[in-house]
Amino acid sequence: MAPQTEQEKAGIQLDEKDYEILRLVERNAKLTVREIAVKINLSPTPAHERIKRLEKAGVIKSYTAILDKRMLNKRIMVICMVTLREHSRKAGADFINAVLEFDEVIECYNISGDFDFMLKIVSESMDSYHSFFVNKLSEVRGIGHSKSTFVMDIIKETNHLL
Repeated sequence: MAPQTEQEKAGIQLDEKDYEILRLVERNAKLTVREIAVKINLSPTPAHERIKRLEKAGVIKSYTAILDKRMLNKRIMVICMVTLREHSRKAGADFINAVLEFDEVIECYNISGDFDFMLKIVSESMDSYHSFFVNKLSEVRGIGHSKSTFVMDIIKETNHLL
């Protein structure tokens, strides 16, 4: 038997109208139900019901604003690769729980290859990143090795899946 897709696990099947809704809210989460309904040629009630179904199933996880890091004085972005000393469930959970507390870490991925985790970190300056690294990240128990790479320029940055 083939493994279930995430859609099947959630008990939801998506049709073209659902994808149209998702494309619209992905690009502008401030659209009203009425505006969405007009754009996909549905009346507001069925459009609203579809949106609620997509939210309930977890297809739409949340609505958010994308902020300009530079305008908020977050001028340094760092990709930090981390390897744990020990590869156990507890060591991984301890690392994850620590990272979840750091506001500087805006993304964290458990990865394969030479490293165990990839962190995307934003900071005001090289000095503030150094302080974060020395006083917070390097204090997390279980880190065996880390490597920081500083982002010089962002070529493409999007959250659009569709």
